[in-house]
Amino acid sequence: MTALWGAVLLAGLACLAIKLAGHVLPEHWLAQPRVARVAALVTVALLSALVAVQAATDGGRVVLDARLPALAVAAVALVLRAPFVVVVLLAAATAAGLRLLGMP
Repeated sequence: MTALWGAVLLAGLACLAIKLAGHVLPEHWLAQPRVARVAALVTVALLSALVAVQAATDGGRVVLDARLPALAVAAVALVLRAPFVVVVLLAAATAAGLRLLGMP
């Protein structure tokens, strides 16, 4: 448990250092197109990784359950430019329907 809290503290300090670096670095460094592009790509990559881990794993194991088809339905709805509330409702209905049919 001590190692876990140490990791949490270390991650918090790393986030704080990155935040402070954004205020300390000269503005012209951060205004470069390459830096802005990398920052945007890192954000997308981290969010994608979070979605993948939450949708396809359970207790450190890869699982195939109702979350993956629900995520696929949500992705299709987003591609079709459905409103966000509709995307969430479609994904929830898909997962609920598949679980009702016996899919874990």
